[in-house]
Amino acid sequence: MYVWHSGSIAVSARLFDNLVPIDTFLARIADGRIPRVPGTAVFLTRALRDTPPLLVWHLKHNRALHENIIALTAVIERVPFIDDEQRITVMQLAPGFWRATVRYGFMERPNIPHVLEQLKAGGCAIDLADVTYFVGHETVTPRADGKGVPHWQEALFAAVERNSAHVTDYFRLPADQVVEIGRQIAI
Repeated sequence: MYVWHSGSIAVSARLFDNLVPIDTFLARIADGRIPRVPGTAVFLTRALRDTPPLLVWHLKHNRALHENIIALTAVIERVPFIDDEQRITVMQLAPGFWRATVRYGFMERPNIPHVLEQLKAGGCAIDLADVTYFVGHETVTPRADGKGVPHWQEALFAAVERNSAHVTDYFRLPADQVVEIGRQIAI
């Protein structure tokens, strides 16, 4: 458990090292030079602030964005259940761009497609028939500068992470609507 905990913290720290401020990202979108394609993109992210690293990575390599974007963070709380009234918070950051946080108790199983139905019912202008879920897939490697976790911990964490539950199954995402974006994270 110690190795899992320290490895998870190290991965999160590396992912959040270079967060792009959301205002900077939105200004880049607003200038109109980024092509927009039809549909809704849901970016699952651990980041509760700024632009999700996965979204930045996606834009860097694909050079286009969907018309509607939802940056979605799922938080598992230290209570068994969360009341439905307290489950979802959503904020529109720009036209066609929302940041949502969904909270679950540790005894609940997340259901992200159901969350999208609730967001649509709450006013998000999304087409549920045209949703693509973007999830990150990090491959853990040792840091070259020697400042990361000890090598034996990195190796053990990488092995455990490779064998952990898949995010698509955990969040009940439809497999034919998921795009995994892989990248290496040196811890």
